[in-house]
Amino acid sequence: MKATLMHAAGDVRIADVPDPVLVDPTDAIVRVTSACICGSDLWPYADMAPSESGAPMGHEAIGVVEEVGAGVETIKRGDLVIMPFAYSDGTCDFCHEGLHTACVHGGFFANGGLNGAQAEALRIPLADGTLYPLNVGADDALIPSLLTLSDVLGTGHHAAVVAGVKPGHKVAVVGDGAVGLCGVIAAKRLGAEQIIVMGRHQVRTDLARELGATDVVAERGEEAIQRVRELTGGTGVHGVLECVGTAASTETSVAIARPGGAVGRVGVPHYGTIPLAQPMFYKNVRIGGGPAPVRAYIDELLPDILDGKIQPGRVFDRTVGLDGVPDGYRAMAGRESIKVLVTP
Repeated sequence: MKATLMHAAGDVRIADVPDPVLVDPTDAIVRVTSACICGSDLWPYADMAPSESGAPMGHEAIGVVEEVGAGVETIKRGDLVIMPFAYSDGTCDFCHEGLHTACVHGGFFANGGLNGAQAEALRIPLADGTLYPLNVGADDALIPSLLTLSDVLGTGHHAAVVAGVKPGHKVAVVGDGAVGLCGVIAAKRLGAEQIIVMGRHQVRTDLARELGATDVVAERGEEAIQRVRELTGGTGVHGVLECVGTAASTETSVAIARPGGAVGRVGVPHYGTIPLAQPMFYKNVRIGGGPAPVRAYIDELLPDILDGKIQPGRVFDRTVGLDGVPDGYRAMAGRESIKVLVTP
């Protein structure tokens, strides 16, 4: 079958690889019908060291179950399923607590010997706990929005939950990528009164306004901090959704939080230690977050997609076939595209 491999920074190839096979009785094989390129995929695209064998890519997918192991009980052949970016058993203490990304038997796709979702098919460990069956067809018009449940919508929602967003709150979303835009959707859905999106790309910030943002801050650094304070009467915001993952974005997030506020970090960190102890302490700012347990959020978010109350699929602005994935990476890295949908 065909699959995406990254061999070095900027070097993405479509290669012929062995078809996935069942390894454990709890496995399933899923034929991918929709996948995508994630903003986090751009980190290795920018700085990955050369690899002769290449690294499998992709961790977001919707697909059709083609084969199940003897130990799979709730997932069956023919099911159209969402594949969250992390696999989990659904039975351990952390899964029961809604933190599937900390599952004691779990892990992440495109890691640890698993192939990625930017491919024609892949093996799903712990299929019963990982996969989420859908009652729509693979060609349904809602598929792009449903695909965001595998990562970016759940990740933006996680940032809002960790930041404690409540009705009437003032919120800032740091970053205008797909996760940031989904963070705008999440903040509005949770009742935020003011939503400030911090980004510099007008196409994206215009979309953010359509999705619920009330203000745009294009400045960076100290200018951005002062602008947010101006927009909030000098106090800062109740909650910050940090959706970038750099030292600068994290420092800005703490600076614009009001005393007693909270920062929900979901941008994959791309930095070492940053000096936040002093401002966090004296402002009583709480920082939390990490890999979003998107599997835990599907039950809550899915009905609003099916009812048309939210349209997270609008973050996709380009569609490619599997052979077009390398160009999709180029377009996203060059800020020509927000998020690329892949239809193998």
